[in-house]
Amino acid sequence: MDKLSYASDSSTSAWNTYLQQIERVAPYLGELSPWVDTLRHPKRALIVDIPVQMDDGTIRHFEGYRVQHNLSRGPGKGGVRYHPDVDLNEVMALSAWMTIKCAALNLPYGGAKGGIRVDPFSLSEGELERFDPPLYQRDRHYHRAAERYSCAGCRHQR
Repeated sequence: MDKLSYASDSSTSAWNTYLQQIERVAPYLGELSPWVDTLRHPKRALIVDIPVQMDDGTIRHFEGYRVQHNLSRGPGKGGVRYHPDVDLNEVMALSAWMTIKCAALNLPYGGAKGGIRVDPFSLSEGELERFDPPLYQRDRHYHRAAERYSCAGCRHQR
């Protein structure tokens, strides 16, 4: 198994937890075992800068992530995590778990997930509303057009 250059070495990261889970179930996959290595590699990951105009007129910049783990079953499905500690490793793991969940339920979706490093409780409703367009409209072309992306709960949740 090749280590991803951008993945954390931390044994406590969500991504490493996911990889450990894959290792535990690999012996039971039978004819699907050749695909185990595919589950260890996200299809694509994007890190974006999200400039947001605050209510007082200033512009603040936030780091955002979008990961499409696997699209073999259909468009990537997954929501957005708004949290001050979210990082690429966590979003990779969440997108991978979406891949597994959709496959387990035989849904015609792949796994995807987004994340924005922000404390949503420190912002107004208007400021939170201004997060979605930059992340999902401006960068949509990167994810191979809208038909390859299905957002589950893209709007923030308080």
